[in-house]
Amino acid sequence: MKCESSMEKINIQSSRISIGERFAYGCGDLGCNIIYSAMSAFLLFYYTNYAGVSAAAVLLFSVPPGLGSTAKLVYVFITYNLVSTVIYTAINVPYATLNSLITQDQYERGVLSIFRMILATCGSLIINGLTLPLVEYFGNNASAWTKTFLVFGVASIIVFLITFAGTKERVVPSKKEKNETVPFKVGIKALFKNKYWLQITLCLVCIFIVFSINGGSSVYYAKFILGDEKLFAPINMTSNIAQIITMFMVAPFIKKFGKRNVLIAGSVILILSNVMFIMGAQSYFIVIAASIIKGIGNAGTGATMFAIVSDTIEYGEWKTGYRTEGLINSASSFGFKVGNGLGSAILGAVLSIGGYVGSAAVQSDSAIMAINVCFIYLPIAITALQIIIMSFYKLDKEYETILSELRNK
Repeated sequence: MKCESSMEKINIQSSRISIGERFAYGCGDLGCNIIYSAMSAFLLFYYTNYAGVSAAAVLLFSVPPGLGSTAKLVYVFITYNLVSTVIYTAINVPYATLNSLITQDQYERGVLSIFRMILATCGSLIINGLTLPLVEYFGNNASAWTKTFLVFGVASIIVFLITFAGTKERVVPSKKEKNETVPFKVGIKALFKNKYWLQITLCLVCIFIVFSINGGSSVYYAKFILGDEKLFAPINMTSNIAQIITMFMVAPFIKKFGKRNVLIAGSVILILSNVMFIMGAQSYFIVIAASIIKGIGNAGTGATMFAIVSDTIEYGEWKTGYRTEGLINSASSFGFKVGNGLGSAILGAVLSIGGYVGSAAVQSDSAIMAINVCFIYLPIAITALQIIIMSFYKLDKEYETILSELRNK
């Protein structure tokens, strides 16, 4: 097969990445997740409780207090989209592409993704653990939120600079092709000829639908199923810590069994954790045990999903003759955003259909069922779907042959 965009490849045997560079790469998602976790966990709370914006507008932490309600909504719309659609995407897409430019070694890409997700989870822990104490320290008012996230913003810039200074792009175009660009229409056609990219993108949509639905319904589950909203924190903390610990042990499994099999195994473990929640909703011990199992499952999916995206770049180049790292990662980022958006919409729709009333101290049976559907049953069904999708993924077995053929072009 003709390859119009062959690359100067580094020797796979000498492509081991240092611990320092792995850490520097992971710092990129630490910075990204400080932004993402802040928006997903606290933005609506800040808008409604401190900025005086109606919850009916669900669309950053510095709304001017003197603005009227309409002006506030305009301000929210502009700042939210500036951060989420423009700035976050401008950082996250090239960052996601960086994995494929550091190395073509499948194992090293897997290890880089492990470091990425470990530090991303640390970002969530930082936001969840320090936000409210810092807000309280700065005065527990609207300006306190601005000061708190100014601190987090500076921290993000610092860790982004660590990524910039501590990583190196080794996979580069050959000299005769450095000035060549792939036309957008050609790149899009090539993208949709890449069956493995389509599979992992659909899988990412499923993964982030589950993240969004499950994460958003956690506080409702703690309050109305377990009977104490304060259990929300230990449940999430337990799951996150279990995920971080497991990620330190995942690399040998990726090397032996491949990324696809580790992702599927993680998905199966996630389903098992949800079954445990069904069986033990009245037992605090079983709930914590289920949270630990959930963290282990998330480690399997989190450590592999973005590395799999990077592997589809070589398949696309081999299949179509065009190498489109940026386009592949941009489109996968779109899949991630679609999953989050769909998850939030599904969560709101199911709770509404179930008759959930936010002001009610006691919820109806249908509302309780809606919470269980969001926290347990929908994640089981969607996770089963991602297992089915990934069962058709065979690139792990084909990758070395494809890479060898690309080198010999």
